[in-house]
Amino acid sequence: MYENLNGKIAVITGAGGVLCSGFARDLAKCGAKVAVLDLNEDAAKAVADDITANGGTALAVKCNVLEQESLEEARAIINEKLGTCDILVNGAGGNSPLGTTTKETLELCDIAEKAEGVKTFFDLDAKGIEFVFNLNFLGTLLTTQCFAKEMVGKKDACILNVSSMNSYRPLTKIPAYSAAKAAVSNFTQFMAVHFADVGIRVNAIAPGFFATNQNHKLLFNEDGSLTPRSNKIITHTPLRRFGTPEDLTGALLFLCDSSQSAFITGVILPVDGGFSAYSGV
Repeated sequence: MYENLNGKIAVITGAGGVLCSGFARDLAKCGAKVAVLDLNEDAAKAVADDITANGGTALAVKCNVLEQESLEEARAIINEKLGTCDILVNGAGGNSPLGTTTKETLELCDIAEKAEGVKTFFDLDAKGIEFVFNLNFLGTLLTTQCFAKEMVGKKDACILNVSSMNSYRPLTKIPAYSAAKAAVSNFTQFMAVHFADVGIRVNAIAPGFFATNQNHKLLFNEDGSLTPRSNKIITHTPLRRFGTPEDLTGALLFLCDSSQSAFITGVILPVDGGFSAYSGV
């Protein structure tokens, strides 16, 4: 079904992580040659080795998406060993405790007699906010500047950004991450228009709530039951479950394969179990 992806050069940032490593494996199964980029070289190598062991073609490259020199070095390695980029997946991102409040809402007691360990909106660290915004938005911009140069005029070239359902409606406690992902969605639409005349389609996936090893302790208690915050999520998710990495496969391949989505650009596709469709009533 996705024969058009066979032989394509796919560059994926953040590919040492749970979701983006899945992207790398999915594209490799379709015959794409995958460059696995991550700041954690060992994580990138583990993913690339797994793909290679299963008959695919993959190259692990250490890369910092916030440093132009690092990006250019990565591009040179990829060009030499795989070829120039056809598919760019901007998956590097994340949050930081420095951009997160302790409680969902501000209470008068937080101002009058703030308890130890409570971080309010007024305690948010500017450097922490800057780091989260840079990692998610600026990392997407710089990576695109680096790799899209050689995608201009190419047949079937496409860029896929990773946004979040936070970009539609900000979640409590994580203002920096929500704002950064909103910027990624907006930027996706800008790029879709900007690159339309040179043959590059640009879309984004907006995952909802996914259960991975990385966030298991945030979603579940030690006995396997839902935390209070997780219970809110499930209650407001019509499909009544968290997503799994495999739930993103169809959206990824569909948007990357021009034989399936040649007339689709500037779209932010929710993959959220219906969370965005439910008002709570």
